[in-house]
Amino acid sequence: MKMARRYFSFGFSEFVFLMLLFASGLSLAFSGGGFVINFQRVGFSVVTSLQKAVNSVSSGITGVFTAVSELKTLKAENQELKEKLKNYEFLQRSNTEIRKENERLKEQLDFSAAVPQKNFPARIIGRNPDNLYSGLTINKGSRSGIKKGMPVVAVQKGTVGLVGKIVTVGLETSLIMPVYDTKCTVSSRIQNTRDIGLITGSGSSELPLQMKYIKKRVLPELNFGDIVVTSGESENYISDIPVGTISKITVVDYDSSLNIEITPVVDFSRLETVIVTDLKEKNPAYEGS
Repeated sequence: MKMARRYFSFGFSEFVFLMLLFASGLSLAFSGGGFVINFQRVGFSVVTSLQKAVNSVSSGITGVFTAVSELKTLKAENQELKEKLKNYEFLQRSNTEIRKENERLKEQLDFSAAVPQKNFPARIIGRNPDNLYSGLTINKGSRSGIKKGMPVVAVQKGTVGLVGKIVTVGLETSLIMPVYDTKCTVSSRIQNTRDIGLITGSGSSELPLQMKYIKKRVLPELNFGDIVVTSGESENYISDIPVGTISKITVVDYDSSLNIEITPVVDFSRLETVIVTDLKEKNPAYEGS
């Protein structure tokens, strides 16, 4: 007799039973708090990570904008400091120029009051090396009292020196023939020995002046650096105004006189102001009057 086979069948009732069993277990797990705590931790970690990321990005962006703003501020401050420095340097240069100008004016004023002849301070406004005369143009003319033939001197660093004489006069300007012009001749005296000779120019302010008619017998008494001054004998120049210093002495066999080179006292390359003197009129401001 054959045995009958049993088959396991999964019906609707079994499915319902399993679902109820799963639901009961899930409810029991939630009621125990296990899943709730895990989800809270996971959620907290995710949220805090996002907050950190957002905060980092936000801080970075804020830092960039702050740095850009600070850089603009620094650039503006730097530019302002540069402008202040320029202004300070300009003021320093201006103050230096004013002090130098005051010193020059004081020198002129002191000299102007110290000479008995009437005089006119003037400023050089032009140089004409290619003209008939190697002229220096000044800003005063006949309207100021300037006349042809008046001698011109200058004061540089406290030292008075001969510049030349007036050869042309206009209403507002005049032309000076300087001592270095080849047509200029000045009766001069060696200050140490009191010997008289004639000084003529060599045609350029860069070249020495030439002094003639000093006898050879005077040679032992002469020294380099000896001062040569105007003699005042021809009445064309004030007497005892320095012309230059002896820089070279040459002895020529066939000549009874010495050839003497003179370095001008006046530095013509730096000459800015002069004093024109009227030998025929008295100086009302003369200190000795």
